[in-house]
Amino acid sequence: MQEKKNILTYEGLRKYENELHELKVVKRQEVAQKIKEAREQGDLSENAEYDAAKDEQRDIEARIEELEKILKNAEVVVEDEVDLDKINIGCLVRLLDVEFDEELEYKIVGSTEANSLKGKISNESPVGKALMGKQVGETVVVETQSGAFSYKILEIQRSN
Repeated sequence: MQEKKNILTYEGLRKYENELHELKVVKRQEVAQKIKEAREQGDLSENAEYDAAKDEQRDIEARIEELEKILKNAEVVVEDEVDLDKINIGCLVRLLDVEFDEELEYKIVGSTEANSLKGKISNESPVGKALMGKQVGETVVVETQSGAFSYKILEIQRSN
């Protein structure tokens, strides 16, 4: 079975590459030093520092594996080439929430990069899915667990 492609913006790709580099180069060294210092204290059976360092090492290695998997299957969206006639990954979209008469702004990204607190929504989320391929002036209705919401598309622009 082919693994799912991780659609990333260039910004997202850089962020993950930097995190991976930091973990491999800096954090691995730091935790190895902690383990070495804990070992020097003698009896490991009741050594809390040793146990904590080993746990941290396990977490770091798990994150490195996760990042390598993300990057191995990454497909980067070139945001300068995004078609601004319709909504696609890499676009910044300005919407009008019809019910609350409130303007919202979202960057459409792949699911790996999504972070609603930073205004980045996935193309696979209910709102993102409803917006994909739509044009300025269109109104989309998004069905969610909390009910239906209507959004009018006001503007599509490049996010960079």
